[in-house]
Amino acid sequence: MKTLIINGSPRKDGDTVGLIELLIKQLNGEYEIVDAYYSDISACRDCRYCWNYDGCSINDEMSEIYNYLVDCDNVVIASPIYFSQPTGKLLDVCSRFQTYFAAKKFRNQKASLKPKRGAVILVGGGDGNPQDAYRTACSLLHHINATEIYPPVGSFNTNKLPATKDEKAIKDIENVAIFLNS
Repeated sequence: MKTLIINGSPRKDGDTVGLIELLIKQLNGEYEIVDAYYSDISACRDCRYCWNYDGCSINDEMSEIYNYLVDCDNVVIASPIYFSQPTGKLLDVCSRFQTYFAAKKFRNQKASLKPKRGAVILVGGGDGNPQDAYRTACSLLHHINATEIYPPVGSFNTNKLPATKDEKAIKDIENVAIFLNS
């Protein structure tokens, strides 16, 4: 079992990372974490290379993620909520999934990635709506062939209670691990 976790948090010891750490303690198999803020991955430049060719014209750390996506069974998107959306850096990384969209839309190819399970972990302390961020994350997951996606989980009162102390979030993470391990 292989799981890719895309972490959209700028805080190395923040609430998002706390929930990721709870999850990985319960995951079977191996996992790879991509830290959107600390990776060398550029956003899609809309050069349209992928309209005609497999892959991407940008040569950076995303190449490793493309390779991991071929074999992985699960993908988790984890992010704080900024203005009711995942963070900009997470969206930069995931914009590079454009190559999979282009394969279907412009190159008329079937999904090149095997079906995966997906999960979305969100945290927030403000008044944002997690549903908008969840919808965005689900759209990203669909482009990498996540055919089963777990309902949104997270902690939404982190300005008052750390996510790792949020009993509902902890239980939800346990259930996500069971889903991803099945």
